Amino acid sequence: MLVAITRKVSPTINNCLLEFESRVEIDLARAEQQHDHYEARLAALGARVISLPAELRFPDGTFVEDPVVVVDEVAVITRPGEESRRGEAETLAAALAPYRELVRLREPATLEGGDVLRIGRTLYVGMSRRTNAEGVRQLRSAVDRFDYRVMPVRVGGCLHLKTACCYLGNATILGNRKWFDGGAIDSVRVIDVPPEEPRAANVLRIGDTLLASASCPRTIELLEHECFRVEAIDNSELAKAEAGLTCTSVLFACASVFVDDVTNRTSTSLTSTNALEI
Repeated sequence: MLVAITRKVSPTINNCLLEFESRVEIDLARAEQQHDHYEARLAALGARVISLPAELRFPDGTFVEDPVVVVDEVAVITRPGEESRRGEAETLAAALAPYRELVRLREPATLEGGDVLRIGRTLYVGMSRRTNAEGVRQLRSAVDRFDYRVMPVRVGGCLHLKTACCYLGNATILGNRKWFDGGAIDSVRVIDVPPEEPRAANVLRIGDTLLASASCPRTIELLEHECFRVEAIDNSELAKAEAGLTCTSVLFACASVFVDDVTNRTSTSLTSTNALEI
């Protein structure tokens, strides 16, 4: 069973952090509608969606990918690069506790899940403004016992590594090579995004389907020409917050799911936040 943890859009989303984009007013109602549709598409593609409530304290809280990194054996609770985001992890840790052992990164590490690209047993980690060398070291320590490689990748000009490239399957990534060191990701073919769609590399793979931003039609055509199955989805409002399609869900496989079928919310058993520190 594929599980997707999401979080509703915060009413304070217009106070989100920005690094590379100018601030443009986000239409909250439209952002909520687009996010609801995103959750519906995850469910339609086979994911069991655990939708956490919005949090007023965290304008960036809907970007659930950043406070955690989940692999098959463990969930790593990260330490985001911006202090204002570090409280977001607690409810995510509670939601993940029934499914994975938890490990927490500690100061002075900074690392955000948007910088972690998994290809097989290798985790490529973007060295961005939000992720530092100590974050890479502690992540390696957390997953080394499970035989994962952790490889740093230089990133520049964008927020995260997965802003610059995403894995499509079939030993292929979609990427904007102006924003990352393609030579650091070995044994893959790179499909280059069209120059007029520099942010198009962030796509979300679920099974044999790629969710791609509807604002990037040239990229969608390119992927379809490469024989990928692509579904366009409108994320135009959250894109104003520098969001992509990967950052609004945490996807992982699980043998069983403890979810209330009626409310689609995590049950009261999702309360433990005990975790090892490294």
